[in-house]
Amino acid sequence: MTETQARPSSDQLRLLENIDVALTVEVGRAELTIRDLLRLAEGSVVELNRMAGDPLDVLVNGTLIAKGEVVMVGDRFGIRFGHVITPEERAGAI
Repeated sequence: MTETQARPSSDQLRLLENIDVALTVEVGRAELTIRDLLRLAEGSVVELNRMAGDPLDVLVNGTLIAKGEVVMVGDRFGIRFGHVITPEERAGAI
């Protein structure tokens, strides 16, 4: 297959433009027992696996696509992409 045949045309890519995906920004993770989960109350603090200042993970449909940081956009939160994961990096992580 030639490179031209393998690369989708812009018309083919336009078909994908209106497909909804779930974008998730992950601050960190923690594992809890059900006992600890049931004891959580207002004001409880759960320690995450990230250090303060570490970049956040940006996932699309559960797949890591970038690292970023929280920014303010007017009176809303936003995410600034710092590093976009390349397809080669994603393949290497499997």
